[in-house]
Amino acid sequence: MSGAILPLFIAVPLIAAGIAAFAREGRRWPLALLFATLAAQFVASFGLIGGTRQGEVLVDGVGGWLPGIAIPFAADMLSALMLTFTSGLSLVCCWYAVSSGVGRIRLFAPLVLAMTAGVNGALLTADLFNLFVFIEVMLMPSYGLMILARRGRGTERSVYGSRLYVSFNLFVSTLFLMAVGLVYATADTVNLGLLAGAAKESGLVAAAAAIALAALGMKAALLPTHAWLTQAYPSTSPAITALFSGLHTKVAVYAIYRLYAVIFDGDDRWLLVGLVIFGATIAVGAMATAGERSMRSMLSFSMVSHIGYILVGVGLFTIGGLAAGLFYLLHHMVVKASQFLSVGAIEDTYGTDRIDRLRGIGRREPLVAATFAIAALSLAGLPPFSGFVAKLVLVIATIDAGYVVLAVVLIAASLVTLLAMLRIWNAVFMSPVPEGEAPTRRIPWSLAAPGAVLAAVTIALGLGAQLLIPLTEVAAEGLRDTSVYVTEVLR
Repeated sequence: MSGAILPLFIAVPLIAAGIAAFAREGRRWPLALLFATLAAQFVASFGLIGGTRQGEVLVDGVGGWLPGIAIPFAADMLSALMLTFTSGLSLVCCWYAVSSGVGRIRLFAPLVLAMTAGVNGALLTADLFNLFVFIEVMLMPSYGLMILARRGRGTERSVYGSRLYVSFNLFVSTLFLMAVGLVYATADTVNLGLLAGAAKESGLVAAAAAIALAALGMKAALLPTHAWLTQAYPSTSPAITALFSGLHTKVAVYAIYRLYAVIFDGDDRWLLVGLVIFGATIAVGAMATAGERSMRSMLSFSMVSHIGYILVGVGLFTIGGLAAGLFYLLHHMVVKASQFLSVGAIEDTYGTDRIDRLRGIGRREPLVAATFAIAALSLAGLPPFSGFVAKLVLVIATIDAGYVVLAVVLIAASLVTLLAMLRIWNAVFMSPVPEGEAPTRRIPWSLAAPGAVLAAVTIALGLGAQLLIPLTEVAAEGLRDTSVYVTEVLR
């Protein structure tokens, strides 16, 4: 496969977004265009996995200009895996959005397509400034999606959440742009190929790049800046929460892996600082989960905790640690979206996600109950689900690196997560329905099925881990030794 296909991952969704934006209210063809574009991208992403399975890097310099001037796009195994999973998640989440009614809003399709272009660009760019540009391309449509999703049904909570989401991301984007400017001022370039190892050799470049990593950490909802996510994500519609959970923070996590591998060259002088932050994020997120009263709030705090798990891989920066962290990243994208969709199906049908206002869901909604149970057990790390494999390889990598205390934190947080999931299960799914309260509503199959599909994926990832782990190991080797990536970007 040629690197010439890479710009199409950005151009096609953007063109489709522009076409869909002209559709009149009530027309269905924009949704057909949305699903066709996402499906084509999903298939093409599999092609990228095949083209990078031996550690190859596909590169394209838009316009054919010299390195350092051309806009560089590069795809290795990590980029290919991320594109595949983000495409698949977007398809399933958009299916749910259409079924719940959110996807029928006139601007839904063009906004999602524009956001997809931004996500793809951030995953493929090999230029620090263009990373900022594509993150903004991703964020701008998300502001519209967050607000439009509650059109006509806004509450004080949704207004507060939207305002916090927009203002925080604008602040962090400004900080990231300042960091990019400082990197350029100290290194005379923003091309990742030319920046390879620059932070390891220059304290000024390291300080500038550290600001960029800090901004990305804020976008990823690391402690102590995690509150924006736990306030904003439950305030919008369940469909948008699920979509954002698989895209936004995960792009920031991807960028942290990429920038530390390339610009810092895995400098081990700063890894302990990262591990302390990641461990604190795991512990605080897990403990805070138990104190919430609504399911989406609990899942949002749980999401914060598991972002810490994912980033432990880059904190270890061994082949085993990186591979484990990347496996955890892909597993978490699937499981957390499945949970948000199953909880969303309940909320969209029964009008609430408060655990003290829902009873006996498991008896009358067996498909949703099974979906939630599978995702919850996977999140807690029980076999045979993907979460068991992800946590097992991460704990082993942590112990191998000599961080036994951190391994204990990982295991303890998993137990706390399990207890929090059991709290939801007992209160919402297994508690008896009060006498005289006859169920009058049932969750439509179209709302229950998307989460169930992702629950099936987590089972497949757990049982077929021997197929995915070698791919994450290839991606880890590319991060540990970036020479091929750098050589191809500069070619």
